[in-house]
Amino acid sequence: MKYRITHETHYTYSKPVTSCYNLAHLSPRNSNRQVCSSSSVNVQPGVANSIERDDFFGNKVHYFTVHTPHDSLTVTAVSEVEISHPGNLLDAAFPIPWNEVRNTLMRSARSEDMDARQYLLESPFVSLNPDLHKYAQASFDSGRPVLEAVHDLMDRIHNDFDYDPHITTIATPLSEVFAHRKGVCQDFAHLAISCLISHGVPARYVSGYLETIPPPGQKRMRGADASHAWFSVYVPDFGWVDFDPTNNQIPMERHITTAWGRDYGDVTPLKGVIFGGGKEHKLNVSVDVEAMDNVVV
Repeated sequence: MKYRITHETHYTYSKPVTSCYNLAHLSPRNSNRQVCSSSSVNVQPGVANSIERDDFFGNKVHYFTVHTPHDSLTVTAVSEVEISHPGNLLDAAFPIPWNEVRNTLMRSARSEDMDARQYLLESPFVSLNPDLHKYAQASFDSGRPVLEAVHDLMDRIHNDFDYDPHITTIATPLSEVFAHRKGVCQDFAHLAISCLISHGVPARYVSGYLETIPPPGQKRMRGADASHAWFSVYVPDFGWVDFDPTNNQIPMERHITTAWGRDYGDVTPLKGVIFGGGKEHKLNVSVDVEAMDNVVV
């Protein structure tokens, strides 16, 4: 499946901004199931400096500065990607028990296993929590295959937590998300990662997009899509497998990966520092994920 993704971020300020410094994770990365054929980032007003590089996790990062006084800032990223169907990963993976994963990683000298060890640690947005460890235990019977246990955890999070975009912010602690049993995709990904690393299973945060399908009989609304987040677990001798607790599914062709890291802070789509701008500003984000199979380019 081929997609064109247009992600537009528009800021307006109550007073002019004299200069700003920004970092963006907006270009989809390449992987064994995804190829990004093109990606561009346009900034208005024009930038003074711009650098593209790979970050510590191998994500594409766009760094730019604007030194022209401005009362609005628009960042538009346009990318084209092709996604391949990964097949039935649960059947293909070696059925290693979850309680053997950590020991296998610690004994291994393979580069892939050594890299996965960093995803056993806490991070700024993902802390170890006794309540979450206890919550996860129902999925982690001794000897249970790791992907079967993770799939069960994903299913339980989906059923036990309500999607509510008004109850949390990105700064809401996991303890509050767990107490309210409500949140958004970032919260559910962080919560699952905490559950997993508390049981010795390496897990990382994945940021990207999900193609939305309009209800039957309704037209697709341009710009109505949104950024999405899910998580991925590492299985020794097999690799990484993605899980989407918000939608209770293993990501297939409709999930497009932009970046991955320990948590949201490592892969924020756009963040920065401004000088000036007044006390108020408004933010509007528009995302369009368009299937290209029937589009004449």
